[in-house]
Amino acid sequence: MTNVQAPALSLRGLTKRFGRTLAVDRIDLDIPAGSFYGVVGPNGAGKTTTLSMATGLLQPDAGGVAVLGVDLWSSPEVAKPLLGVLPDGLHTFDRLTGGELISYAGRLRGLDKETVRRRRDDLLAALDLEDAGRTLVMDYSAGMTKKIGLACALVHAPRVLVLDEPFEAVDPVSAGAIRGILESFVGTGGTVVLSSHVMALVERLCDHVAVVGGGRVLAAGTLDEVRGGADDLEGRFVELVGDGREQRDLTWLRLS
Repeated sequence: MTNVQAPALSLRGLTKRFGRTLAVDRIDLDIPAGSFYGVVGPNGAGKTTTLSMATGLLQPDAGGVAVLGVDLWSSPEVAKPLLGVLPDGLHTFDRLTGGELISYAGRLRGLDKETVRRRRDDLLAALDLEDAGRTLVMDYSAGMTKKIGLACALVHAPRVLVLDEPFEAVDPVSAGAIRGILESFVGTGGTVVLSSHVMALVERLCDHVAVVGGGRVLAAGTLDEVRGGADDLEGRFVELVGDGREQRDLTWLRLS
């Protein structure tokens, strides 16, 4: 039985190594139910690895995850249906059409054929993919592939959506449609967790944020709490993560 008062996701001591590289270092994080939660960090910070472990796509070396109070690893049959997941670099069955792929995802989740058909059609229309519904996914653009992946994550009506870079390669019109869907989802009690490199997007959408660097959570809380005295999230991000780039003189690029 899920606890409605429990965090949407509760991460405790999550740790992952790849060879000698410590990718995630004992991360603890609670993501409130009903929040629009942003996870930001530089490349190689451990965001994707953390989200993969948080959704059961990657087994941690240590630590645990609970989804709305349900242990993800000891009770996956209860926890995983609560999740909708859009991984970064999603590999799909691209010799199916878009409509077939959504239907396949719905049937895998145990939905009956009529429910799948109705939800498939609703999702194709909402994401402006009606004309592409009979096109093979292998012929989709990167942005269309991202949208069809989101449709597959939504088809079973999850309680928690975990999206890794959901707006990458998506055109502005489609991005607006996706934002509307996600805001409506949160508005009706769902939880969205997204990673992004675009600080302005996170500030526009999210009410909570975690800054990740070096495999650890450097700051977490409401948007205002994390920003602190900084003018914007980007300023606070640079302050927390630092700018370790070596400054080089590129005068040779000048045309005159």
